[in-house]
Amino acid sequence: MEGKPLPLFPQAARVALANTQLRRNMGKATGTIRDKRAAVVGEMPDWADLRAAGSAIKAEVMARLDEYLLQLEAAVQQAGGQVHWAGDATEANRIITDLVRAAGADRVVKVKSLTTDEIGLNAALATAGITAIETDLAELIIQLAGEKSSHILVPAIHKNRSEIRDLFRRTIAGGEDLSDEPRALAAVARRYLRAQFLSAPVAISGANFAIAGTGTICVVESEGNGRMCLTLPPTLITVMGIEKILPTFADLAVFLQLLPRSSTGERMNPYTSLWTGVTPGDGPQTFHLVLLDNGRTNVLADAVGRQTLHCIRCSACLNICPVYARTGGHAYGSVYPGPIGAILTPQLLGVDQAKSLPYASTLCGACYEVCPVAINIPQVLLHLRGQIAAHAGPRDPEAVAMRGLAAIFASPRRYRQAQRWARRGQRLFVRGGWIERLPGLLAGWTIARDLAPIPQQSFRDWWRTRQEEEAP
Repeated sequence: MEGKPLPLFPQAARVALANTQLRRNMGKATGTIRDKRAAVVGEMPDWADLRAAGSAIKAEVMARLDEYLLQLEAAVQQAGGQVHWAGDATEANRIITDLVRAAGADRVVKVKSLTTDEIGLNAALATAGITAIETDLAELIIQLAGEKSSHILVPAIHKNRSEIRDLFRRTIAGGEDLSDEPRALAAVARRYLRAQFLSAPVAISGANFAIAGTGTICVVESEGNGRMCLTLPPTLITVMGIEKILPTFADLAVFLQLLPRSSTGERMNPYTSLWTGVTPGDGPQTFHLVLLDNGRTNVLADAVGRQTLHCIRCSACLNICPVYARTGGHAYGSVYPGPIGAILTPQLLGVDQAKSLPYASTLCGACYEVCPVAINIPQVLLHLRGQIAAHAGPRDPEAVAMRGLAAIFASPRRYRQAQRWARRGQRLFVRGGWIERLPGLLAGWTIARDLAPIPQQSFRDWWRTRQEEEAP
């Protein structure tokens, strides 16, 4: 994929950290979900076995992805559906726009649409004169606010109830006096969405899983809006990343235990919708499945990075990550934020387009511990950082700085001399006991961190003084 490089994470994170309301909202929400997850996972004595099974199934799919894709295509077609292959976002948007036009529609309803966010479908449809209406409550909030998602599972996690109330008053409530009680807010959204469900000729969905052997598509959600979206419009278009395949229904049973516990902290999803092709007289009478690559085969070709494609979009890594909990999702500049976004986005776009993201997550390993399919995110982070360093030219500022430091550290005399110069020079930059900003190329070290000043006495000097004092 080619495109405009993403904004640098450190600068975007600094802006987010200055928003105290955002930090408060994020901390409360991620903490609540994290605690719920820990409780329901703790109930499962075989959780480690389930996690290993999920990882093994996904590894099997990646090893034979070409076979399973062809198997899925044949099964969907046999069940009366149509399959379309999209190499990138542009091709996917063209296919979907043509399908909507062929249905004679200028309006669509959408659900579970993270993959369509990845390809910028709503903007592409708008350019073609087609209005897309998000029906997931959090996605609807984001759409009405004209914002981007900040969380894989809870896109409006950065907003509190009062902010949502004020937004609804300005938009779908038509100025109606509302309280910020969840039931009142949900009622307003329900009245608005029911009218959309009953009149939209086309629905567009994402997919959590697809069963290669039967052509069955699975969507899991918590509101019921998804089921109405998937059953009422006459035409249904599903957009699915090619990595979402499972070989058999027995494999689905593993993930229906892993996903709800890791995502919403529930023992099972309130709504699990399954459909296979077209059933005469029941549900949509035209079904299209758009299989999206958009950089995924490039990820598959990387022996270390391909485990990223195991992701089932549960968001457990986001909720445990201390960086994400303080900055929110917008700082990542991608629809995939948090630790998983730090490894998925650079691989889909190319590391040159998202150089700062592999450094946006720590290597503490908490994300690896909670991942329900055991993606070793720290390992992939280091792998991508290595690629960035390998691609840097000899004149890259960091490479130049490292060569200079290597020369200094190789000589005790040069090291001591550098310490003396640094002690003198740092006086211009120390404020309140910290160095918050360095000049020129050195500013890269202080974009995202404050530095402790170099002590006036080094360890070597202290040791030498102590030895002299203790000498007889």
